[in-house]
Amino acid sequence: MSTVNGGISFWYAQEGAPAPREPLPGDTTADVCIVGAGYTGLWTAYYLKKAVPFLNITVLEAKFCGYGASGRNGGWLYNGIAGRDRYARLHGQEAAVRLQQAMNATVTEVLDVCETEKIDADQHRGGVLEVALSPAQLARLKAFHAAELAFGESDRELYGARETADRIRVAGAVGSSWTPHGARLHPVKLVKGLADAVEALGVTIHESTPVIEIRPKHAITPYGTVRAPYVLRCTEGFTASLAGQRRTWLPMNSSMIATEPLTDAQWASIGWDGRETLGDMAHAYMYAQRTADGRIALGGRGVPYRFGSKTDNDGRTQPQTVEALREILVRFFPQLAGVGIDHAWSGVLGVPRDWCATVTLDRSTGLGWAGGYVGSGVATANLAARTLRDLIQQDSGQSGPTDLTALPWVNHKVRKWEPEPLRWLGVQTMYAAFRGADRREATAHSAATDRVAVLANRLSGR
Repeated sequence: MSTVNGGISFWYAQEGAPAPREPLPGDTTADVCIVGAGYTGLWTAYYLKKAVPFLNITVLEAKFCGYGASGRNGGWLYNGIAGRDRYARLHGQEAAVRLQQAMNATVTEVLDVCETEKIDADQHRGGVLEVALSPAQLARLKAFHAAELAFGESDRELYGARETADRIRVAGAVGSSWTPHGARLHPVKLVKGLADAVEALGVTIHESTPVIEIRPKHAITPYGTVRAPYVLRCTEGFTASLAGQRRTWLPMNSSMIATEPLTDAQWASIGWDGRETLGDMAHAYMYAQRTADGRIALGGRGVPYRFGSKTDNDGRTQPQTVEALREILVRFFPQLAGVGIDHAWSGVLGVPRDWCATVTLDRSTGLGWAGGYVGSGVATANLAARTLRDLIQQDSGQSGPTDLTALPWVNHKVRKWEPEPLRWLGVQTMYAAFRGADRREATAHSAATDRVAVLANRLSGR
C-alpha cells in the first residue's frame, strides 16, 4: 500500500481544499487587521466581532485558512500550556494556578462554541491519557501528576499498569495519568467551521495574501497595505517569514502519520473505547488520537528544524521520519505491525527561546501578537484570542482590566534565538540527546532520568 506524503495533511485530504477566498484587492483600512488565519487569528476575529459588532476587521492569510499548524496538528484540544512552571517562578504559584484554571476552562469554551456555531469537528471529550513505558518514565509521570495536582487539577487520576490497560492497551505501559480536560477533534473541520462563523459575523478574510512586513498601523502585502490602529500578528510557526522576525520564534517541525481504518478485531485488541488523546513521557514524546473514522493518527518529532528557520511548502516529510513514527506505532501496539499507513505529513509550530507561550499588546504602537505555543496551540489559541480581545477593549477604553488581562503570560518578554548556525546546531544536538536518552532509558532498570536529557533540558531552556 502506498502512503500519501504531504498534500498539507491527512485532515485536508479528507476534507478537500477549501474554496479560495479573494486576495486583498488593494490598499484599504480597518479597525483591526489580523495577520494569519489559523486558530489564533480566527478566534481573535470571532471574539472581537462578537464583543463589538461594529468593528471593521480584516484577516490576511498567505495561503488559505488553516494552512499552517491549525490544519496539520494532532487534534489535541487539551489544557496544557507552554511555560507554566516558569510563570510560577516569575509571578508566584497563585498566578500560575490562575493560568492553569483558565486553560482548563478553555477546553469547555471551545466545545461550547462548536455547539453554538454548529461546528461538527468530530469532537469527543475523552480526556488525555499520558503513559509511562519504563522506570524513568514512570518516575517522571508521578512527578508530573503531583505537579498537576499542585496547580489545582484535583480531578486528575493516576493509574497503574492494569488500570492503564483498562483504558488503552499500550504494550509495556507501567502506569499513566489521565485528565478529563481534553478532547479529540478533527483540526480542519474546526478551522473551516470557525472561518465560516467569522465570515457570517461580517469579518473580511483575504487569502493568498502574504504579509511581507508589519509596522505600527500597517500590514504590508504585495497587493496593497492595510492600515489599522491595531495590527495583530497571529502567525505562530511562520513568524520567521516576516521582515525582522527571523529569530523571534523558532519553527519547530513535527510530523504525523495516519493509519488505514482498523478492523473491529484490531480495536477490540487495543481498547481505546474512551477516545482519549494519547501521549507518553518520553523526552522526544509522541501524541496520538483515535479518529472518528477508526484510524490512529500519531505524531512526533522527525527532522526537528530546518536551517535558517525555513518551513516546508506542502507538508511532505522524510521517509525515515515516516518509518520512525511507524516504529512508535508498532512499539505501542505490536498487533498493528502489518497495518497500512495511508498518509504522512509535517508542519511547524512556534517555539520561543524560553519555551513560554505569550500574549502581548503594545499600547504605544497598537501592535499585538500571540503564540509560541510549543505544540499546545489547539486550546491555547482560544485563550490567547480572548485575551487579545480584552487587551484591545481595555486599550480602546471600551472596558477595564479583566481576569484574562491579569494572567502572567500577558506581555511576557522573550529574548531572540541565537543566529545561525548556532540555533540549527543547538536544536539538532538537543533532539539527538533526547533520542539517545529515550533509547538508554528503555533498556535501563533505573528510575532516574538520563543525565544527558537533564543537561539538554537545562541548556535549551526547555
